[in-house]
Amino acid sequence: MPKRTEFEEWLYNEIESQKGLYVPVTASIFERLLITKLSCDKIHPNPEDEFCFPEIGPSFRIISNYVNEFRENVQNGYPAIQEPLMVGKVHPSGYMLINGHHRWAAAMKSGFKTVPVKIINMTTPADIRRMIENSKHDKRVTMDLDEVILRDANDPYIEKVPGLRGGKSNQRMRLGIPALLRFFNTHGYDIWIYSANYYSIDDLQRYFRRYSVHVDGIITGTSKKKVSESEAEKNMAALFANKYGQTVHIDNDMVLVTHSGSGDFDEMAIEATGSDWSKEIIEKSKSFIEAKE
Repeated sequence: MPKRTEFEEWLYNEIESQKGLYVPVTASIFERLLITKLSCDKIHPNPEDEFCFPEIGPSFRIISNYVNEFRENVQNGYPAIQEPLMVGKVHPSGYMLINGHHRWAAAMKSGFKTVPVKIINMTTPADIRRMIENSKHDKRVTMDLDEVILRDANDPYIEKVPGLRGGKSNQRMRLGIPALLRFFNTHGYDIWIYSANYYSIDDLQRYFRRYSVHVDGIITGTSKKKVSESEAEKNMAALFANKYGQTVHIDNDMVLVTHSGSGDFDEMAIEATGSDWSKEIIEKSKSFIEAKE
């Protein structure tokens, strides 16, 4: 095995030192808006990320590629790091990486003092556990935020934005989503929203409240690839299975109803794509809702 360089030795020691030390805490809205740069030494690697797994990362080839990219950006008159690193606030001090481990390591190797960041509040396993424990329902609806709920501002079938004049976002809520989610709410379903992107959950909570929609759970950053399912993830999946006897997953062209006890499932095709999309889902969902009630 080749001898580690001084930087590699420092990085491995830094990763090892984080284990069991930091606890995620919520960053205030002002902190998230005002802090756009952080000192590199205030940012900690996330022990639960593949970057920190002994059998996987870090990749020093990727780190070297980023070092070269940063150098070229500066030579061409651009900021070295084009995209901010995603971080979350932690106790007792500093911020933990959510996305951007290799860029952070490349910045450290390049001798950068600060890096651009975006602070977000992610849903933690403790948050999910608390949401499940506080719920009085044994049924839930799951939807993908990016693929199903959000639409481009130029889409003809979008909701009017209540209480907002203009707005910078090009993404709007799909027409019928508020009515659809309120329908399931009134029939005793918890609403869980998933996103592959790294949104801050407090931003999403405010977004849904603007449309008078109650959402029970929000899980973001689901695109993170993992070689194997961790023990914590298995425990979380078991929590969901034990809590919810029925899960209704709504997609663009399908409603999938699964029953955790038996493992059985029902699939219903959705043909409408425009203004009747949510209406068709509500009508077809009445069959299994009435049967359960």
